[in-house]
Amino acid sequence: MMSVLLSFAIMALGKDVYDRVEHGYADSDGVKIHYASLGKGPLVVMIHGFPDFWYTWRDQMDALSSDFKVVAIDTRGYNKSDKPEGVASYAMPLLVGDVAAVIRHLGRDKAIIVGHDWGGMVAWQFALNMPEMTSRLVILNLPHPNGLSRELRTNPQQYENSAYARVFQEKTPDAPDVFFGRPMTPETISGWVRDPEARKRYVEAFERSDFTAMLNYYKANYPRVSPEKTAGATPPAPPTLPKAKMPVLMFHGLDDQALLSGALNNTWDWLEKDLTLVTIPGAGHFVQQDASELVTKTMKWWLSRDR
Repeated sequence: MMSVLLSFAIMALGKDVYDRVEHGYADSDGVKIHYASLGKGPLVVMIHGFPDFWYTWRDQMDALSSDFKVVAIDTRGYNKSDKPEGVASYAMPLLVGDVAAVIRHLGRDKAIIVGHDWGGMVAWQFALNMPEMTSRLVILNLPHPNGLSRELRTNPQQYENSAYARVFQEKTPDAPDVFFGRPMTPETISGWVRDPEARKRYVEAFERSDFTAMLNYYKANYPRVSPEKTAGATPPAPPTLPKAKMPVLMFHGLDDQALLSGALNNTWDWLEKDLTLVTIPGAGHFVQQDASELVTKTMKWWLSRDR
C-alpha cells in the first residue's frame, strides 16, 4: 500500500501545476470569479495583471503550496471568470470587492495578498482600504499609487513610456495597432511568454477572455494626467491615501520600460511597517517569470519568517 501511495506522490510531483490545481468560483455581487488553488495552510491570494491569467504564478504556487493554501484568481474579464459589460464594471472598488469575495468564499477573514501589474494596483488598493483582511502584502512591478502618480506628473520619461496606456484608453480592441502597434489577438498578447508550452495555454486562456474588458481596466482606472510643463514647478501633492498597515515585500525588474524604477522612491514614507524591496537587474515587467527562482525563494522566505 505504501509503495502505491509513493508512486501516486511521485506522479503528482511530476505534473505541471496546471494539472494539479483545484478550480473553484466565488460570487462577487453576481460576477463569477474563477480561481485555481493548491496546498493547505494560511491563505495566499495572487492577482495577475495585463495580459495574463492565473497560470502566471505557477512557479510560486508550486513552491508555496507546501506551507500555504495558494489561490490564484482570474480577474474579471479574463479566462474563466465572468466578463461584465461596460467600463464601469471594471472600476477599482469592484476589483477590490472581487478579492474580498474570494477570501470570504474560502471561509477566511484575511489573507496574504500578492499582485503584479494591474493585480498589483488591486493589491495596493485592497491593502489600503481593507487592512483588516490583509495580513501581508507582496507587490511585483507596480509602484505604490502615490509613486506612480508623482512620476506620471513630474517625470517626462515615465509619461512618454506610458503612452501605451493612453492608447488603450482611447482605442478599442479591433483597432489594428492598439497593442503596441499590432492588433489584439490571443497570439499577439501572449507573445511575451517565453516558454512555448506555457504560451499554448495562454493562447487558450485569451481565446476565452474579453479584450474589451482588458482595456476597460485602463479606461476606468489608469491616471489621466499631464507632466508638469514649467521647469522647477512644485510637484502636486500625492493623493490622500492611508498608510499601509502591514509588512510589504516588493519586487521590481529594473528592465521594465512601462513602469520605471523612479516611482519606487519614497515608498517607505507611505507604510507603517517594514518594507523589503528587491530590485532585479536584467528582469523585465513580468518579473515573476523573468526571475522566477529569485522571486520564488525570496517570497517563500519572507512569508515563512516569524510564522
